[in-house]
Amino acid sequence: MTTATARPATGPRTTAVRRLLALGRAEATLLLRNRTAMFTALLLPLMLIGALRGVLEQQAETHPGLDVDSLLVNGAIGMVLAFVVYYNLTGAYVARRGELVLKRLRTGEARDVEILAGTAVPSVALALLMCLVVAVGGGVALDLSAPVNPLLMAAGLVLVIGTLMALAAVSSAFTRTVESAGITTMPVLLVSQFGSGLFIPLEVMPDRMADVCRLLPTTPAFQLVRLGWFGTDGSAAATGFAGTWAPAAPHLVTGVVWLALAAWGAVRWFRWEPRR
Repeated sequence: MTTATARPATGPRTTAVRRLLALGRAEATLLLRNRTAMFTALLLPLMLIGALRGVLEQQAETHPGLDVDSLLVNGAIGMVLAFVVYYNLTGAYVARRGELVLKRLRTGEARDVEILAGTAVPSVALALLMCLVVAVGGGVALDLSAPVNPLLMAAGLVLVIGTLMALAAVSSAFTRTVESAGITTMPVLLVSQFGSGLFIPLEVMPDRMADVCRLLPTTPAFQLVRLGWFGTDGSAAATGFAGTWAPAAPHLVTGVVWLALAAWGAVRWFRWEPRR
């Protein structure tokens, strides 16, 4: 007579996608309950878009030929990404760290990168949805042409979202409380708005200043979005799908370098537990 060997009961193993979705759903619930975060994500960028149009129209008066419509749409997308992804995500990382949520999550199956990415899922999804609304609404209202090179637009979005996520992780390391996130995120927000061609187009800047601004962290990605849609990035004109690749090459290289540096900084400085 034989006896069956008892096997220890084990729960079903989860996949990385399921873990990301689970973390994303939990974070989305917290985001919807946070009125301040929702105001920053939904209303603040829309308020700034109205101010942006006035600034661009004033600049067009002194710089004939300035394409206000393309700059307005590109600037609106840039501000949505900066506030919804970078600013909101910085606050989310700080809040979850202070609540010891990040520390507890590290004791489970989720890897570090999955925890960070899962926390970012709602912000990224909301930002992409708002960018779609801005693009469609702006395209219809301003009678804009179809994108010249959608692949470049997608590359620009991937680069800027990845860079802003990594910068949010870096900024959270120097942010003690959620309330102080408004101060610690200010440098990146100012650089992205005034140095990346959103409020002040690169083509109206002095040549040396424009060259320096093209090397800033978010500028290459924003210029790729503009180049992919309108066939111009303020420094060179391109025609057709094939003609946009040559002027896009410097932006692609610079954007990838900044993404790698920001990711390295996130790995190097991100804090999983509150400061003592």
